[in-house]
Amino acid sequence: MESRSALLTQGPVGQHLINMTVPMLLGITTLMAQSFIDTYFLGRVGDRALAAYSFGFPILMIVTSIAIGLGAGTSSVVARAIGSDDHSRAKRLATDSMILSFLITGVVAVAGMLTINPLFRAIGAPEDMLPMIHSFMMILYSAVPFIVLGMVGTASMRATGDTRLPSKLMIGAAILNVILDPIFIFGLGPIPALGLNGAAIAGLIARGSFFLATLYFLMYRLDLVGFSKPDPVEMRKSWRDILHVGLPAAGTNAIVPIGLTLITAMIADFGPKAVAGFGVASRVESLVLVLYYALSAIIGPFVGQNLSAGKEDRIQTSLRLCAGFCIASGLFIAGGLALASGFLPTLFSDSPEVINVAKTFLWIAPISYGAYGVVMVVNAAFNGLGNPMPGVMISVTRILVLYVPLAFAGRALFGVAGIFGAYAVANILSGVLGYFWARRAAHRLVAERAAVSA
Repeated sequence: MESRSALLTQGPVGQHLINMTVPMLLGITTLMAQSFIDTYFLGRVGDRALAAYSFGFPILMIVTSIAIGLGAGTSSVVARAIGSDDHSRAKRLATDSMILSFLITGVVAVAGMLTINPLFRAIGAPEDMLPMIHSFMMILYSAVPFIVLGMVGTASMRATGDTRLPSKLMIGAAILNVILDPIFIFGLGPIPALGLNGAAIAGLIARGSFFLATLYFLMYRLDLVGFSKPDPVEMRKSWRDILHVGLPAAGTNAIVPIGLTLITAMIADFGPKAVAGFGVASRVESLVLVLYYALSAIIGPFVGQNLSAGKEDRIQTSLRLCAGFCIASGLFIAGGLALASGFLPTLFSDSPEVINVAKTFLWIAPISYGAYGVVMVVNAAFNGLGNPMPGVMISVTRILVLYVPLAFAGRALFGVAGIFGAYAVANILSGVLGYFWARRAAHRLVAERAAVSA
């Protein structure tokens, strides 16, 4: 029987991309809106709570990078097993991916709890804010296994060709978080006002519920996860296959928060209000870039299927359509954020210093969002081509070769605005590099596969 994913090799390319992207867009939008809503409510608590939350944002991004990497590896191997009509193997891989994810996140959570104070001192957190940051991060680290296991579980779902169910679960988690945020932050009835810790508790409950719902569907509706006693040899083979794709994917995504941590330390030199302003702008950015996250989530399977079918024209068409869409939508987003830059920051803070930093970011950084979208798409395409290392190299170039050095120079010359300008330049140059690299790599890999088959 022909797999659902095999249909990606036939029919209009653009229509496939739209049909796959829309459900992911809805799900990711609502999930990322959680951070936006947290920022809104914490802005009502005060600038110190907002700054403490902003210091923790790079850590959350690192955790998300781990989840994305493990999810990419899981989706790749499970999809291939399903395409081979080997449900038993698919179930074994999906189950082993959950076990591996639990072990990795357990180590990350414990290590994180033990290093909170020295880590945040190193990235510039003021000494008087460390107690607030410590209590917040202890709760956040407790949620790490739920965050990662939930995302890895939905990656197995997407491997079956279903993007609707994962989206529904994401939306449900986001709605629950929205309901719980004001209850725990400001208090309701017997629940006291917990401020920053309340936001963390609300997130813990929402993410825990997301994981449990995901596990239920994987076990009882899709029969993709079962916890019978695993064969150690088989499990090690599963882990090796998952990590073959997952480690480069995680590395690619981890570079971003590492760079963000360095940038946050630079901005901390201008004071906690500058960090709070950067945090506000970062939350706005994460929400408006959701379209590119959704597009990058589906381009890998599309490219991979057409590579196997030897259909280079469809790969090239998908890259061209995605890049054109990213640039066109990026210009639209930049214009909209420039117009709204005076209003959006006021939703989160009434501090002139916080508002000014956020406004400066929203004037400068968005001019490069289209190029940043191209970077995300081509990195996912490289994973689909089975050649993830160029994506790693592009991300290293964007963050460590371009962004961080240019930010140091920009800070010296233009202050905070110079840091944001460096970000825009790095995105644009990396987008151009990534697009032409991906097109050339697709041509080469299709030719190589054709030569082997001949």
